[in-house]
Amino acid sequence: HAKRGVKLSELDTARTDVVGSLLRPPAWREARARLEAGTLDAAGFARIEEALVRDAVRLQESVGLDVLSDGELSRLNFQDSFGLAVGGYESAKETVSLHEKRIEGAQPNQRWEIPDLHGAGTPVSHRRPVKERIHLVRNVPLEEYQRIQPFAKKPIKVAIIGPDRIGQRFDHQASRAVYANMDAFMDDVVAIQRQMVQSLVDAGCRYIHIDEPGYTAYVDPPSLEAMRARGEHPPANFTRSIKANAAITRGFPGVTFGIHLCRGNQRSMWHREGTYDEIAERLFNELPHQRFLLEYDSPRAGGFEPLRFVPKGKTVVLGLVSTKVSQLEAVDDLKRRIDQAAKFLPLEQLAISPQCGFSSDVVGNLISADDQKRKLERVVEVARQVWQ
Repeated sequence: HAKRGVKLSELDTARTDVVGSLLRPPAWREARARLEAGTLDAAGFARIEEALVRDAVRLQESVGLDVLSDGELSRLNFQDSFGLAVGGYESAKETVSLHEKRIEGAQPNQRWEIPDLHGAGTPVSHRRPVKERIHLVRNVPLEEYQRIQPFAKKPIKVAIIGPDRIGQRFDHQASRAVYANMDAFMDDVVAIQRQMVQSLVDAGCRYIHIDEPGYTAYVDPPSLEAMRARGEHPPANFTRSIKANAAITRGFPGVTFGIHLCRGNQRSMWHREGTYDEIAERLFNELPHQRFLLEYDSPRAGGFEPLRFVPKGKTVVLGLVSTKVSQLEAVDDLKRRIDQAAKFLPLEQLAISPQCGFSSDVVGNLISADDQKRKLERVVEVARQVWQ
């Protein structure tokens, strides 16, 4: 975006941000159903999607956000940036009905466990083995960027699922004939993701966002127990993940990298709990990312004390506005929470955003399109009062 006069420092210190996904419009759902039924061809569906991406851009630009996304409208699940991009996994086709089945019987504001759908679904969205070494077959994030780039007037961010989540959703025990150990698998993950990033950078993208919801597994007792039950060593997993994430960003000067941590965001449910305290010092100091987008919309995240470990030159984007509930946060309450965070990290190193995407998968959270717009407007309103 240098050609539009956007400097790196403006991206690094942007006071408003978005995590990525927006609610799927009814027109998209209708078109996708027709595509899956065979009554709409791929070209026709692509034209409808492009028009809806333009609508998503207009929404974000109209409310005054500093950066924007394509709403992840092409993805049935936010992890499709890798799951649909690579070959080598054993997996089945992904459909809207599959995602609807995943949340049958689920209740909002409850802890949600991912059901075993017996081999259905794409890699990363479900735990999968491989049948051969993984390899890039389709650069999904690049396709998304190339579609939105011609008509977006503000800096574009592209979200990619991170290596920690990819590793946690890899069935290594059933893949030993291909990968002798997790380090070998992670080396291939990093190589593929660096290919993706290089292509994005070559196309002009200057803000790449890594989704890492798996990092909160290291502070969530049931998740830690699940790792141990599989014969894994959580501290080793954590160290491997940090190393992999750092390697992805290496050698891309002039590019802003963000990383997002959350505790689950599925149909207004959550998946994990636990504060950042135990992992904060290593995360903030060993990861080279310039922007840390942290979920802070509920008591499950704990307090702001871990922000004291953030070094100078990095920005923490406070995810204070919930995408899981329709109630609109009060301006004064949000400003008060920013003041509390500023006791541990200077105000000039803080920003604000929704806590997660509005629709981590096609089903989406239990809020309306009007709720979504008001939430985005509130993010901008608070930022302008606090930082301008």
